[in-house]
Amino acid sequence: MKIYYSSKFAKEYKRLPKTVKIAAERKEAIFRKDLFDPQLKTHKLTGKLKEYYSFSIDYQYRIIFELIKKDIVWFHSVGTHEIYK
Repeated sequence: MKIYYSSKFAKEYKRLPKTVKIAAERKEAIFRKDLFDPQLKTHKLTGKLKEYYSFSIDYQYRIIFELIKKDIVWFHSVGTHEIYK
């Protein structure tokens, strides 16, 4: 699977606490094998973000992504639930 990272995602990722970055790397490894693995709690978003999906890093942090093709994904945003606004 090929994952592209938006510049917004890269900026947000830099600001994350180190523990969250480590957890995000572990979850990304799972994501690369199966983006709908139950550990990720992947779900389609609604409303203005209806074209996107989200998966959980931990209880508080999420990654918003876009599924371009079966094996191509764009990571758009990372952060707390505030990223949905």
